Amino acid sequence: MRSVDRVLQDSSEAIEHIEGICFKTGPPRWIGAELEWTTHRAGDPAAHLRPEELRTALGGHAPASLGNPEPEPLPSGGAVTVEPGGQVEISSAPAESLPALHAAVTADHALLAELLGRSGIVLGERGIDPHREPRRLLDTQRYAAMERAFDRAGHTMMSSTAGLQICLDAGEAGSAPARWAALHEIGPPLLALFANSREHAGRDTGWASARMAAWYGIDPRRSGPALNGGDPAGDWARYALAAPLLCVRRDGDCWDAPPGVTFADWITSGVFVERPPTVADLDYHLNTLFPPVRPRGYLEVRYLDTQPGGEWIAPVAVIAALMADDSITARAREIAAPAADRWWVAARDGLGDPVVRTAAAGLAELACRHCDAVGLPPSVRETVFDVVTRRLQAFLKTSPL
Repeated sequence: MRSVDRVLQDSSEAIEHIEGICFKTGPPRWIGAELEWTTHRAGDPAAHLRPEELRTALGGHAPASLGNPEPEPLPSGGAVTVEPGGQVEISSAPAESLPALHAAVTADHALLAELLGRSGIVLGERGIDPHREPRRLLDTQRYAAMERAFDRAGHTMMSSTAGLQICLDAGEAGSAPARWAALHEIGPPLLALFANSREHAGRDTGWASARMAAWYGIDPRRSGPALNGGDPAGDWARYALAAPLLCVRRDGDCWDAPPGVTFADWITSGVFVERPPTVADLDYHLNTLFPPVRPRGYLEVRYLDTQPGGEWIAPVAVIAALMADDSITARAREIAAPAADRWWVAARDGLGDPVVRTAAAGLAELACRHCDAVGLPPSVRETVFDVVTRRLQAFLKTSPL
């Protein structure tokens, strides 16, 4: 029997498995990014696209969800995926430095935009669709089950939002808990600093990041922070087992899960009479959890809105600089501390909240001061400084950083 087919007898087995795969420690080396965009017809951005339009435009790079059995990576290693509402995403290959990541993603982004542009499709520049109401384009068992499980906020999250994710190594065993905590604590200020999704479907939502508002609107057991103490692996394992099932893979078209049933329930009460859960079911369940920072062996930062054009490098560089060494990270945590729990306020008010604004300005200054630590060439550092300064000067009347 393959290990993934092994039946889980009790919760302790599930916890042991989660703890063994989700925090892989070692010297920080790799960095990656996932860039997601809404897609629009160039002459009619409010029109909904059809899946076949995206399949044709992407050609050999189209993902399996569009019916391509052998997707080709982009030339610099990025994999293309398409989300339920037609959002297109590049998942970069891991890079050994931020300059290497920037070069690879820039090249893949340019080719993706060119491919779509030939078919009259353009990439959006905001964290939520400013033109259209959510509509699911992709028909899979998973997405159908998700849509039935979610209410309006969940439908918006699935089909209208676009995020920027950053992937970092967990770090050495002794520093991993601090890195895990730091990525949470700097989250609200950086969420606010780079928020750009106020308008959705032609209306002002009143939120600086309506994308995060949509995430907040789904079950917090699935989307809330998993930070709970000094034991990241144990905290995450308990979070995962306490989260409701989103869907269950089975033969046939219906993957619906009984409402409110958690993975722990499935193990301990045998709620699914057709079969008990396996390790593969647990691995799949972990992929249906969407906290602002998610451990996947590495640490995945999920709280940033997508950015216009090449400006994605600014939040990536800021976070990379703040995590460049333990002393910088410790100082970042001190600066972020007053705003560390202000997730809701940061998404709603952005830099309009004075506590969040002060923390964001302090983190931006710290990151820009240490930007040379991540090796970016001067021209790219200037882009980072310009983006950060422009964001802050919308509220601050200080000199540029």
